[in-house]
Amino acid sequence: MRVLVVGSGGREHALAWAISASPLVDTLFCAPGNAGIAEEAECVAIAVTDIAGLVGFCRRERVDFVVVGPEAPLVLGLVDALEAEGIPAFGPTAAAAALEGSKAFAKELCVRAQIPTASSGHFRDAAAAKAFIKSRGAPIVVKADGLAAGKGVTVATDLDTAYRAVDAALVEGRFGTEGAAIVVEEFLAGEEASFFALVDGKDALPLATAQDYKRVGESDTGPNTGGMGALSPAPRLDARLEGGVMERIILPAVTAMRKEDRLFKGILYAGLMLTEAGPKLLEFNVRFGDPEAQVLLMRLMSDPLPALIAARDGVLKSIDLRWHADAASCVVMAAKGYPGEPERGSEIRGLDAVASDPNVKIFHAGTRRDGARVLADGGRVLGITALGKDLIGACDRAYAAVERIDWPEGFCRRDIGRPAPAD
Repeated sequence: MRVLVVGSGGREHALAWAISASPLVDTLFCAPGNAGIAEEAECVAIAVTDIAGLVGFCRRERVDFVVVGPEAPLVLGLVDALEAEGIPAFGPTAAAAALEGSKAFAKELCVRAQIPTASSGHFRDAAAAKAFIKSRGAPIVVKADGLAAGKGVTVATDLDTAYRAVDAALVEGRFGTEGAAIVVEEFLAGEEASFFALVDGKDALPLATAQDYKRVGESDTGPNTGGMGALSPAPRLDARLEGGVMERIILPAVTAMRKEDRLFKGILYAGLMLTEAGPKLLEFNVRFGDPEAQVLLMRLMSDPLPALIAARDGVLKSIDLRWHADAASCVVMAAKGYPGEPERGSEIRGLDAVASDPNVKIFHAGTRRDGARVLADGGRVLGITALGKDLIGACDRAYAAVERIDWPEGFCRRDIGRPAPAD
């Protein structure tokens, strides 16, 4: 097969790495890719939002199957455009991708399908949103309705912070059209976890569990990011809780989407809060998480490509996936300045020194090549991912690899997989 992976981040590097090992693949492309992905696939300089350019490339190169990594092209209808040309693609249509493209839509679906989630309100007017916040009190959560690259969420511990978040979206337009509407929701206390399922429109196959770290600083301080690290399995998601998530969240969502003529195929990613009352949905995403994809694909023993094809073809019941018993950890190295304006262009050395360990893989998220040099070219730049007999061993191995990388202009959290300090 001739396969195209769409995207340029750590998630897409992990997908390209896993798919490139499939005996079904003769040629693997990635658009646009990065310096690390270029070691697994032929990179082509087409932006993920250039729908016509991607479809034209697939026609010219006789691509047999497309795997769409990020959310933006899904919301823009890339899968619809490819399928209209007879090019099979993995991922939801634009109508189904609204589960991530509009948090208000997802909240309304939860109400209709009786999916447990935080109570919320949906606003376009700043005064109305502030009145709602004042009536509810803090802590409270303010979210841009649309896509904001993981940065449109404010967990406000006081009213002033919540009001500033409202103004940032609705008055200052910090998130553009993606923040022209906001969702204000109840703060849920507990531990976060990520739950992923492959979906073929009617059936869902749960994947291994994961937990990510959204805040930029240790002990979950500082602003939200796209993700500073991840673990798999999620420490608190046992088999009983997994079954409850499938029964009360994943399958009701799949059924509701089918009833509303928004047939969902692809990855359904439920961001969860494990509360005292049980798991509750924080938000739906319609693609692999990043950096959760890195730890999941490190643990996957099976060839992922037949499973992705089966989800697209609606025959997921024929698929069974096998997973390593080992745990996995990912530590994200980011450029100084992230999640604000990152410093670009610094050289990263020492990557080859890490490559000799078969239990460690460095997934590139924001890099480019300048001759023989690898340069930082984004906010989150590297995902140092490791396997270990348990989570402690996986984290120790990942951090040992971090120490061997020579990149003074980068930073990482030092508490991924570490217990919180005692009060």
